[in-house]
Amino acid sequence: MQTVTSADQGQPASPREPSRDATFATFAISHKQLHLSSKPDSTCRMWIQVLILCLSCLSQSEQQRPSPRRPGDQAGQCQYTFTVSGPVEASCSGGGVKVELDGVLSRLTLLEALVGRLLAGVEGSSGAAAEATGEEVLQEAYTQVTLERNQLEQEKEGLNVQVLELQRRLDEQVREAESLRRKPCPQTHTSGGSQLQDRPARDPEYNSGNGAYQEMKAEVTEVPASHLLPDGNQTFTGCGELVSVGDPVMHQKADSITGKYGVWLKDPEPRSSPYSNETVWRVDAVGKEVLQLFAYKDLDQFAQGFPMKVLVLPEPLESTGATVYRGSLYYQRKRSRTLIRYDLASESLAARLDLPHAGFHGQHPYSWGGYTDIDLAVDEQGLWVIYSTSKARGAIVISQLDPESLEVKKTWDTKIRKSTVANAFMICGRLYTVASYTAANTTINYMFDTASRLGRAISVPFKNKYHYNSMVDYNHAERKLYAWDNFHMVTYDVTLGSAAHRSS
Repeated sequence: MQTVTSADQGQPASPREPSRDATFATFAISHKQLHLSSKPDSTCRMWIQVLILCLSCLSQSEQQRPSPRRPGDQAGQCQYTFTVSGPVEASCSGGGVKVELDGVLSRLTLLEALVGRLLAGVEGSSGAAAEATGEEVLQEAYTQVTLERNQLEQEKEGLNVQVLELQRRLDEQVREAESLRRKPCPQTHTSGGSQLQDRPARDPEYNSGNGAYQEMKAEVTEVPASHLLPDGNQTFTGCGELVSVGDPVMHQKADSITGKYGVWLKDPEPRSSPYSNETVWRVDAVGKEVLQLFAYKDLDQFAQGFPMKVLVLPEPLESTGATVYRGSLYYQRKRSRTLIRYDLASESLAARLDLPHAGFHGQHPYSWGGYTDIDLAVDEQGLWVIYSTSKARGAIVISQLDPESLEVKKTWDTKIRKSTVANAFMICGRLYTVASYTAANTTINYMFDTASRLGRAISVPFKNKYHYNSMVDYNHAERKLYAWDNFHMVTYDVTLGSAAHRSS
C-alpha cells in the first residue's frame, strides 16, 4: 500500500484528480482497442465521438464536485490514501470516488466490446456483399449461356424432326408407287377398246370416303391410222384426243444446281412487243427465293444461253407449275395458295387471288414432290389450274380460270390421286397424266374429259430420256409438249386424232 498526502492552506483541499486520470487511462485503452480496425468506417468514428463526449462530461462533473474536508482540522488539510492491492481505504470522501470510477470503467469496457462487435459486423457485411455481388454476376452469366444452349438444342431437335418427317413421307410415296405398279386395277375390257363399265358410288375403289385411290392402267389397243386422220395426207389441225407423243428433242442443258428442275416455254398467244411467240421464257426453280425470269429472243439465242433480258418477279415463285399466256406469266406464290398474274410488258403485278381450299407447299404434290401442289396449264380452251383439296382427299381437281382476274369459272373433280402421277397437262379441255418421272419408258396413263365429266385409263407411250422429268406443259400453237428433264430442256411433238373419245 502506498500513501500520498497533500495539504492546501487557506482553502479547501482538492484531490489530485484521480477520476480524470482514470478517465484518461480508460480512454487511452479504448482508443487503442478501437484502432484494431485499420480503416474504421463512419459508424466507428461516430461511436468514438460519442465516447469522447461522454468522457468530457464525466471529467467536468468531477471538477464541479465539492472538495472533501477532514472535519475538525483547523488547518484545512485532508489526507488521501490509495491502496494498490488491498481493499479500498477511503479517508474522507476519496474512497467513494474510486468506486464510482470503477463502475464507469466497467461500463466503458462494455461499450468497447459493443463497438468492436459493430465494427466486425460492418467489415463482414461489406466483404459478404462484395462476394455476393460477384456470385450473382457469375450466376447470371451461367443462366444466360444455359438458356442459349437450350434454345440451340431445341432448334436442332426441330430440324431433326423435319428431316425424319421428310424421309418418312418419301419412303411412303416410294412404297405406295411400287405397290400400285405391282397390283393392277381389276378393270373389265372388251375387244376393240370398248368403254369401261360404270362403277357404282359404293364401290370401295372409287369411294372418296376411304381414300383408296388407285393409279389408272389400261391395255394398249391398236387403232388403224385411217380411223384417226382425215382422208388424204393433210395434217389434222383441230382439237382431238392425244394419240401419240414423239421422242424428246433437247434444246438446252442447265449448267448449275439451280437448273436441276424448272420451267421453260413459249407464249402460244402473245399480246404485245417486244415479245413474240418465238420468245423463250425460262425460270430455274431451285433456290431459296426464285425471283428471276429469263427472256430469250428465240430458240437459237436460248441454245446459246444468253438472255436478252432478265425480269425480277414481285414475289417469289414456287416449284414448276408456272405458265405463260397472252402476255402474262402465271405462277403460284411461294408457301401459299395465292395465284399471281405478272404482266410481261409493264413488268408489274396485274392480278392476284387465293385459289379456294387448294393444298400447297407439299400437301398434295405430284409423285416427284418439289412442292408441285398447284400446276397452271394452257390449251386451246384457255387457262387451267390442276390441284387438290382436303375435301377431294388428294384426288386431282381441275378449275378453269379467267385469264384477267384469275377468278374460278368452273371446277371438275376426278378420281385419280395426284400423288400417284408424275405430272399432268391439258389438251383440248382434257386432262392427261404421266405415270412416272424417272422410268425411261413410261406412259400417259389417264385422261379426263371436262366436256363429259368422265375419265378413263389410257396408255400412250412417253419417254423420260434423262430420268427426272419435273415439268410438262402443252403449247397448242406449236402442238408440242415442253418438259424439263433433269437439267435438260426438251420438247415432244404430239399427235391428236379426231376419233370419238371413249370414256367411262
